[in-house]
Amino acid sequence: MSDAPHLTHLDADGRGRMVDVSAKPPTPREALAEGHVRMAPATRALALAGGGRKGDVRAVAEIAGTMAAKRTAELIPLCHPLPLTGLEVRVEPAEEGLRVVARARTTGPTGVEMEALTAVSVACLTLYDMLKAADRTMTIDGVRLLEKTGGASGDWRVGPAAP
Repeated sequence: MSDAPHLTHLDADGRGRMVDVSAKPPTPREALAEGHVRMAPATRALALAGGGRKGDVRAVAEIAGTMAAKRTAELIPLCHPLPLTGLEVRVEPAEEGLRVVARARTTGPTGVEMEALTAVSVACLTLYDMLKAADRTMTIDGVRLLEKTGGASGDWRVGPAAP
């Protein structure tokens, strides 16, 4: 038997499929993800002031991330629709711009990593959209999973303890 990783979303013929999780018991699961929007200091100050022409960009981005996480299965073709039992999306100051953090929770047969990552991605895109008139040189980077808990594969955390 090979030690190569097995891609669960591909069948024996290499065709995409939704993984059957019907035999897996529902367990508490949680995932934490982050992303960054790098921008000029003046743009960061504008975003933190909360009074842009389009409103409080951080509040709008947090709501956009929340809405996106709830629709993850509609955006990612083979992703299971999950009932989220909790979701927190925060946009916070970072040294070179803004950091977006999302923590998703559910009790179910599969994890919520994709929901946390989707929330972060859409919140970052929303910040970009709302601030692009002030700074077209912004970049979105560092979108990644920081930790996940629950499920058969156990807990996972990147590097030192995540915030």
